[in-house]
Amino acid sequence: MTLRGTDLHGAIAALITPFKHDFSLDEAGLRSIVEHVIAGGVAGVMTTGGTGEFPSLTAAERGLVTEIVVKATANRIPVVAGTAACSTQEVIVLSQDARDVGADAVIVTAPYYFPLPDAALYEHYATIAREVTLPVVVYNSPLYTGNNLSPDLLLRLLELPGIIGIKESNADIGQLVEVLSRAPKGSSICTGIDSQYYASLTVGASGIYSTGATVLPDRYSNLYALVQQGRHDEACALQLALQPLNRFFEYDPGYVAPCKEALRLIGCPAGPVRKPLPDLTDDQRAGIRKALLDLGTLAA
Repeated sequence: MTLRGTDLHGAIAALITPFKHDFSLDEAGLRSIVEHVIAGGVAGVMTTGGTGEFPSLTAAERGLVTEIVVKATANRIPVVAGTAACSTQEVIVLSQDARDVGADAVIVTAPYYFPLPDAALYEHYATIAREVTLPVVVYNSPLYTGNNLSPDLLLRLLELPGIIGIKESNADIGQLVEVLSRAPKGSSICTGIDSQYYASLTVGASGIYSTGATVLPDRYSNLYALVQQGRHDEACALQLALQPLNRFFEYDPGYVAPCKEALRLIGCPAGPVRKPLPDLTDDQRAGIRKALLDLGTLAA
């Protein structure tokens, strides 16, 4: 069955790519993480995104990671494969690879390095949507790409056949609200910022692509459920309780090494980050441990 926008909602875990101590792919560890997030109730998984260290993976590794995740999920939840690249042609090739190993959709950031006008960005996505036979999610991450996708551009892209949703990671939540106010019915409009999760849901977002949901899938899944049930006081309290951990994933010092450390602390395989990404300081490790302790996920 072809994935629709309405199929992408709730907490979608942005998976790490676990490595062994020699920095090779930990295939067994990846399968274990898939079971961890499914047991926690996530509604989907995203492979080889920023949290998955896609710039540090070869094209073959990106395909292999997605293949392992597809087999491990065994059709229990959707698999959205990250296929971002600087060139349109490379995105198409990576997306075809993802299709061939069984992904349900692809998610694509704007090209990075070169600043691009809206016309070039539109043509990039239009070509991908035309050439790739999988549903496409547009991922706006201007902090990392240097190319912001404006609300007007995002809404134009949502009109294209094959584009079923958006992951909005602009720090300005007003952009998300503007898109939500005008998006066609049936689109999946999600935030990609953990600290904006509850606020996004209250204005109609479909869910979140979340680093935190890889670590504590039950908490992020529960927050979505609380909002759907109208239990806003509890949902807001949970969002605030998660913020000390979200802080490490988002900006202190950034989300890959802190996510892997948090997973290690709760007993999940993660391994190191690939160089040149930095490791954590002792103070950062202690802060992540305290955040997990305060959430009741570790024994004192």
